Amino acid sequence: MRPKIKNVLGTTLDRLGEALVAGRWAPGASLPPEPALGADLGVSRTVVREAVKSLVAKGLLVTGPKVGTRVLAADQWNWFDPDVIAWQTKIGLTRDFLRDLQEVRRVIEPAAVRLAAERASAHDIAAIEAAYAGMRDAIEHGGDYVRHDLAFHQGLLRACHNRMVVQMSKAIGALLRTSFEISTDKPHGPAQSLPLHRAVLDAVIARDPDQAERACLLLIDSAAEDIAQVLASRRRLPSVTAPAQPLTNQGRGRRRVASTI
Repeated sequence: MRPKIKNVLGTTLDRLGEALVAGRWAPGASLPPEPALGADLGVSRTVVREAVKSLVAKGLLVTGPKVGTRVLAADQWNWFDPDVIAWQTKIGLTRDFLRDLQEVRRVIEPAAVRLAAERASAHDIAAIEAAYAGMRDAIEHGGDYVRHDLAFHQGLLRACHNRMVVQMSKAIGALLRTSFEISTDKPHGPAQSLPLHRAVLDAVIARDPDQAERACLLLIDSAAEDIAQVLASRRRLPSVTAPAQPLTNQGRGRRRVASTI
């Protein structure tokens, strides 16, 4: 019984979250009363109440005495929440969203990689090497490149041994995956980016913070160019609400997936 209840709650949360992100209710507007929402969604008031609590925690809604439940503006949403990212990608990625994503990466990752070059342990480096090997294997033989790419970057963030950055590495996972899914969708993109990843890892191994930072910036800027080309081509964008699509044909492309901009 419990899994069924959880599934109903999760489905309701997704439906309400997607509606909010899509702008069904304008910022500042009041959400309909629980009985009306429950009737519209075909669920009980209890399920609606729990879903609203989750949306308040994610920054999409605010509740208070005499004001009811009101919709918050997008700049108050928790953009590090995987659900919020998933709802945005399902509704449609925007250029502003992708711009913000690249700027966040440029601010956080190079500084973290500098620290990683100074602090990474042998265990950290082994984990990043394993992720790199997985990326290379996916290019050469096919497979889940994005999963290993994400592990590579999160490994670098963990290797800086800053507790706040380590926590952030968990939070920005959905953001990073969004970037990787799009840039990987470019023909030959993974094969072209592999040497750039190697340069970052080699600089960390060499304990060279300056070179590690430069290599990381080059990698991020290259990803930004890939994203710009994918957007300019107006091809269908990959979805981050479904499992990452494996590389096929020596990493030259991936199976077509749904999601548009």
